Amino acid sequence: MTIRNLEHAVRPKSIAVLGASSREGSLGHILMRNIIEAGFAGEIWPVNPKYDEVAGRRCYARVSDISSIPDFAVIATPPGTIPSLIRELGEKGTRAAVVITAGLTRENGLRQAMLDAAKPFLFRIIGPNTVGLIVPEAKLNASFAHMFPRPGGLALLSQSGAIATSLIDWAADENVGFSHIVSLGDMADVDVGDYLDMLAGDGKTRAILMYLETIPNPRKFMSAARAAARIKPVIAIKSGRHEQAAKAAATHTGALAGGDAAVDAALNRAGILRVHDLGELFDAAEVLARFKQLKRSRVGIVTNGGGAGVLAVDRLVDCKGELPELSPETIARLDRALPSNWSRANPVDIIGDAPPGRYKEAVAAVAADANMDALLVLNCPTGLASASDAAKAVGALASSGTIAGKPVLTCWLGGKSAIPARHILQDSGLASFETPDDAAVAVSYLSDWSRAQKALMRVPTHGSEDVHVNRERVFEIFQKVANEGRSILTEPEAKAALAAYEIPVPDMVEAPSVDDVEKLALKLLETSDKIVVKLLSRQISHKSDIGGVALNIDTAAAARAAAEKMVKRVAKERPDATIDGFTLQPMVVRKNAQELLLGMSRDPVFGPVILFGAGGTAVEVVADTATGLPPLDDVLAGDLIDRTRIGRLLAGYRDRPAANREAISRALNALSRMIVDFACIVSLDINPLIADSDGVVALDARIEINPENIDCPTPNPDLAVRPYPSGWEKDLILHGTRYHVRPIKPADVALYPTFLEKVSAEDLRLRLLAPRKHFPNEMLLRLTQLDYERDIAFVAIDVASGELAGIGRLSSDPDKEMSEFGLVVRTDQQGRGLGYALLEELIRFAKADGISRIDGFVLRDNTKMLKLCHEMGFQAHLDTGDPGLSIVSLQLK
Repeated sequence: MTIRNLEHAVRPKSIAVLGASSREGSLGHILMRNIIEAGFAGEIWPVNPKYDEVAGRRCYARVSDISSIPDFAVIATPPGTIPSLIRELGEKGTRAAVVITAGLTRENGLRQAMLDAAKPFLFRIIGPNTVGLIVPEAKLNASFAHMFPRPGGLALLSQSGAIATSLIDWAADENVGFSHIVSLGDMADVDVGDYLDMLAGDGKTRAILMYLETIPNPRKFMSAARAAARIKPVIAIKSGRHEQAAKAAATHTGALAGGDAAVDAALNRAGILRVHDLGELFDAAEVLARFKQLKRSRVGIVTNGGGAGVLAVDRLVDCKGELPELSPETIARLDRALPSNWSRANPVDIIGDAPPGRYKEAVAAVAADANMDALLVLNCPTGLASASDAAKAVGALASSGTIAGKPVLTCWLGGKSAIPARHILQDSGLASFETPDDAAVAVSYLSDWSRAQKALMRVPTHGSEDVHVNRERVFEIFQKVANEGRSILTEPEAKAALAAYEIPVPDMVEAPSVDDVEKLALKLLETSDKIVVKLLSRQISHKSDIGGVALNIDTAAAARAAAEKMVKRVAKERPDATIDGFTLQPMVVRKNAQELLLGMSRDPVFGPVILFGAGGTAVEVVADTATGLPPLDDVLAGDLIDRTRIGRLLAGYRDRPAANREAISRALNALSRMIVDFACIVSLDINPLIADSDGVVALDARIEINPENIDCPTPNPDLAVRPYPSGWEKDLILHGTRYHVRPIKPADVALYPTFLEKVSAEDLRLRLLAPRKHFPNEMLLRLTQLDYERDIAFVAIDVASGELAGIGRLSSDPDKEMSEFGLVVRTDQQGRGLGYALLEELIRFAKADGISRIDGFVLRDNTKMLKLCHEMGFQAHLDTGDPGLSIVSLQLK
């Protein structure tokens, strides 16, 4: 249900505390004390049949005894009581609660009973098994945390109560404030995706921190995460990084893509910044709480110790930070203030005997340099100068954590002797870190989000949906395998499936017997210098493991001998296996080719994942791979290539020409399209896919399917990211003009400038409800790069000119209860029925997608749109908040 009714937990007007107690040290007592001491301004109603009064307030025996409707409830009663209490609250009119109690599990049935009690009322439950939630600005402390944090711009979502309380404790020392702290607990109802949706639109929240252990609804999580991360920084730590998702797999991909790789791929796809330990999460919290994000991270370093500066530089470069040169003006200014033996470069080494005045002059000069976006100030303890005095000098320059408007991060090295100096810096509003490494990484958090946004805004030229495929042929192959009771395709079957999706494969012939091997080899050698002989067995997946591949065969007799040897090896090592025959193919020799691996496996959480990397028989040992989520496009495919070591080799080196990157990208997109089309694929290997300047060829392939799932509809419902809705394309002829109507693609951003030039200022006003002339490129990118799980836009292309003629758009609530539509037709294309056709398509899509209602906001003087909506069955009523605006609604359910 995502954010529906969740607002009652965020800004409640009244609270019922079920399980409130007067007994010192009890959970009910601590909860009541925390709610009262935080200063909550609304009514607080304790509920417990054991007491007449709690904390000086009348205590009610039952919820039904309360005279008013509690806006929110905090529940800390025994597990068996929870379902009936939820039902009682729902009947009373309450719509949200946090369940502190543990012990409501699937096994004892109480978890489901609780959810069943909540369902008729759309009642939202945070928890169970949670520390609670805190909204400092609302003076709400519905938790048993040990202290109440100060208000601020950070939101924390944690599946661990211990992590939440640890961050509260840390934040108190660092003067860091929070907008929300939510201990999500077991997430029986409200989960991390729901809260991400809510926090994305919360104006008080500048950045979101997450501690994750599980992700219960991956598609909802991905949609919510992508939406939130496009607006504000989202930083996550995910525990359990080294759990193996599959200890045994039929493919290399299954072994290599297990464990944490899919989590990395998902967070990267969503634009979430990932950290790996609590120290990094604390550091991220500190810098994001203090500073605005940077578009670039050009860092000026000031230090009294050269070694510390070098360490900071190394880590800064690791984190993609920049170390710009000092401007001539800055060097001249520093020459006047520093000893003659200063470094005369960035890092600015001001020498170990630097007194406070030298620190002050150097920091001020570097901060004033236009080449710098941020400063990193280091101090190494010496007997020649006071660390605390140096801290006072630097702190005196600071204003709101910045110097000359630029973020300043500090690192005063040392043990106990450095603590007073660090306190001085923190009291001055400056972020303080214990090591140069920590400080350098912290700088990167300020720019990583901007870097991630730029990555998300790249425009692909083609995607998986553009691959020309023969789906029917692949379905026939899979159906044959399923009818035979098999799950693993033979090599010929797997290669035929790849060929149907435009992945090049070599010619291949099958030989049922050793005699046939000799005959067919003789024929193949008439046109090929050498051939390859491979074992064909439905029971043996990895042929190389038992010597089932013979290369460089140049005579028919050698081919026969190789086949005979394979028969003997199978009899000895795999007597349980049946030999179905042999395959022969020309030996593909490409002197400068690289062996690659393309694969797919299933992650327990995120479903199908794609693997790319170095191929060959030692893929698990080399382990040079990158993992991504389908569907792909050429930009995402390029990212997979670039995240591997072999990706650099593919770019060419010395006398070896670059491999055909476009061909590799096409193969990745073809694999992605096959995954989108077939939910029955369990795992897949293309190994090796050889690649050189001439293109790619799949020399071997292995596909495993679930025979019971071959009739699953397209697109694959197990994808964590909803693919392009390729089934929604059609052609129209209106008043003699042919239009191609289809869902929008990212590349359509190129069509917008011409389109907007041909929409009159008046039509733009009517569509956007206000005059507008300027459309930033970033805005256009957001209009064309959609999360199809929540948004859809149909474009109408004038086939004759190739220009954009009209756009219809739907933007849905995450729970699909309501979707808002927008429609604009180019001024010179109006009067042909195109607006009617686009709105009709939006309605058809909304019905198919399970959307309950479509709303639109229409200016009252937009009589043409109001007339169109009336003809389409919309009901219109005035917007009470704006008399110039009408709201039109179409109920679909």
